[in-house]
Amino acid sequence: MASALFVVSEEGYWGEECVEPLTTLSDAGVDVTVATPTGEPPVIDERSVDPDNVGEETAERVREVHESDERLNDPEPLADVSAEGHDAVVFPGGHGTEWDVNQDRHARRLLRDAVEGDALALVVCHAVGILAFTRDSDGDLLVEGREVTGFPNEWEEGIVDERDLMPDGRKLPYWVEDEVIAAGGDWDAELDQDASVTVDGSLLTARGPESSAAAARTLLEELGLEREA
Repeated sequence: MASALFVVSEEGYWGEECVEPLTTLSDAGVDVTVATPTGEPPVIDERSVDPDNVGEETAERVREVHESDERLNDPEPLADVSAEGHDAVVFPGGHGTEWDVNQDRHARRLLRDAVEGDALALVVCHAVGILAFTRDSDGDLLVEGREVTGFPNEWEEGIVDERDLMPDGRKLPYWVEDEVIAAGGDWDAELDQDASVTVDGSLLTARGPESSAAAARTLLEELGLEREA
């Protein structure tokens, strides 16, 4: 049986970016383990379950999974898990990743080990920012020269104010696009496309919520699995 490790934020993950891959992989028979930085249950960004923001159907489905899925409610601490033995490591996005997952050395280890080892890594939306801070085994930035997509500056401009304050008052520490480009990533968020998923070897990246389903399908294809009909 194929297995996947999900690395989810305790500071606010975007519901669809976690739930869509999680349920898609589960339906395909993939054994899923969830980990968070401290081992506490992940926190969902309430904007991602607001019907006015994401629609009634998505909000209801995401909240149900968030509240009832045993894997999300009883995660492992990042320090206690390994990429070894997993076929994929998945990093759902959400602004919250900028405060915990992207800055966590254990999360970076998991990403490096997946990309350099026998696993695939799927990194979504704001979690793509982790690529700007992760180094490979030789000490070079992991993203240098790689083709990637992720949450674009053009969208960030519509969320934070002129002081980079979020709607909840938190100060956004960096913009994903800026940091990934500065780290040498070949960035293209494909803003003319409805969805954006990029595959560069064992590294898969996805732009944002609307790319979640395409990202999940792409990951299954790369794993050689079929989604349940």
